[in-house]
Amino acid sequence: MAETRKASVRALAKLNLGLAVLYKRPDGFHELRTVFQTVSLADRLDLEFTPSRRSTVEIETDIDIPGENLIGKAATTLAEEVGIRGILRVKLHKKIPMGGGLGGGSSDAAAILLSLPALSGKHVDTGLLFDIAARIGSDVPFFLMGGSSLGAGRGEELYPLPDLRAPNVLIASPGVHVATAEAYRALARPAFTELTPGALAHKMREFRSLGRSLSGSGDWASSCANDFEEAVFERHPLIRSVQRTLLKLGARPARMSGSGSALFGVFSSPGTRDKASASLSDSFPGVQVTHVRFVSRRQYRGQWLGALAAHAAPGGWPPRAQ
Repeated sequence: MAETRKASVRALAKLNLGLAVLYKRPDGFHELRTVFQTVSLADRLDLEFTPSRRSTVEIETDIDIPGENLIGKAATTLAEEVGIRGILRVKLHKKIPMGGGLGGGSSDAAAILLSLPALSGKHVDTGLLFDIAARIGSDVPFFLMGGSSLGAGRGEELYPLPDLRAPNVLIASPGVHVATAEAYRALARPAFTELTPGALAHKMREFRSLGRSLSGSGDWASSCANDFEEAVFERHPLIRSVQRTLLKLGARPARMSGSGSALFGVFSSPGTRDKASASLSDSFPGVQVTHVRFVSRRQYRGQWLGALAAHAAPGGWPPRAQ
C-alpha cells in the first residue's frame, strides 16, 4: 500500500503597504506598482498525499468559499504540468478574512505549490513554479517569496526589498465585501495610449518616494498610499470611519490593503496598539480586530522549511523533494 505523506502548513496573509494603479493595459489588466508584506495572520492547511493511479483533490473547509477555489486550481494545474499522480486531501482552517484584500485565497494556492512537490517526491523547476503561480492569480507568485517585495505588472513581477520590522500592527476587517472589478471600474483609469505623460510621471514619483523610504532613506509610513481608497471610501463610509479612527488612535500609517475592505495600522509600542485595539472594538463592534506582526523573508521561508522538514531536502528555496 502506498505511503500517505502528511504536513500541516500555515498560509500567511499579506498587506499592500503602497498601491498605485497606473493605467489599463491592452490585455485588460491594470499596470500596478505595489509593495507586498507578509504578516503573521494565517490560514492552516492540513495536507495528506497518497500516490495513486488516479489523481483527485479533496477539499474540506470550515467555511463556505464563494467563487473558484484556488486550492483545487493550484493542485490540478501543478499535477498536470509535472505528472503528479495521487490523491491530495486538504483540510482548510480559514482565519484570513475573505474579500478583504489580504490575499488569503492566493496564499492558500501558493501553499499547495510549495507543499505538493515535497509531498509527492516530484522535482519542480523554480521558473515553472512561478509561471504556474502567475497563471493562477496575480498575487500568488508573491507568496512563493514572502517578506517585503516590490510588485509590478499585474503584481506578478517581483523585486525583493529589505525586510521591515513592525511588531505592533492591527488589522481591522469591517466585513464589507468590496468587489475588485467594481473597485477598478470606479478608478476609471485610462488606457496607456490615453494617459498624459505628466500624470504618469507624477504617479511614478509618488511611488518611487515610497520605494526609497523602504530602502532605508526615509520615513516609509508617511509615503504609503493606496489609489483605491478614495473610490472605495465613497461607496463604503464605514471603511473611511475605521481608517480615521485608527489615525486618531496613533496608527502611522493607517491604510487599506489591496482593494479593501481590510485596513491596517502600525503602532509605535505594544501599549498603544493594545489601547487602540480595545477602543476600535468598542467603537465598531462588527469590525474584526487582529494583532499581527510583519514576517520577514527569512522567517517566512524558515516556517515553510520547518513544516515540510520530514519530506523536503534541507536548505534551498523553494522546498524540494528529498
